[in-house]
Amino acid sequence: MGLLVSAVLAVGALFGTAASAQAYSPNPSLSKYYYDTDGCPCSGGNLTDPFDGTSFAYDAGGLAVKMEMSDAGWFIGKVEFHPYDEKLWVYDTRNDGDSYVVSVSYTSGGSYHYVGIFQPPGTSATVDLMVADLDIPEGAYVDISVYDDTERSDLIGAARGTGAAVA
Repeated sequence: MGLLVSAVLAVGALFGTAASAQAYSPNPSLSKYYYDTDGCPCSGGNLTDPFDGTSFAYDAGGLAVKMEMSDAGWFIGKVEFHPYDEKLWVYDTRNDGDSYVVSVSYTSGGSYHYVGIFQPPGTSATVDLMVADLDIPEGAYVDISVYDDTERSDLIGAARGTGAAVA
């Protein structure tokens, strides 16, 4: 009887375990839109998408970025960096069992600082959203990299280097 119970529990554990998400192959396409927030508030145009109307607030010296991902004609996600209050918005807009991770770092005063990785929660909702309140100094160059895997080995695209956002 003990052997039968162990076998049933083992099979139940196998079925109860969620399968890991499959990576997009090839990677989704990524479009980037930068906004100098000296001229904001900004909205409309390429900040409009099917899920919400992105808008950036005025922030002297800031550079905002919106990154949109699509795969096979589907809008699958977006990442926004808002310099005002240094907020990172990460959306998964396709409930397909796959997601992505966003790595954030910044350079300030000649020093590199790793902030962390972020990803949407992965619920059954149509749109998953995660907002991170980043503590980044004003004027820092913010590097944002989007990866197709949690190991950060499959880069989808980035806003970094000379194309970095500015807090």
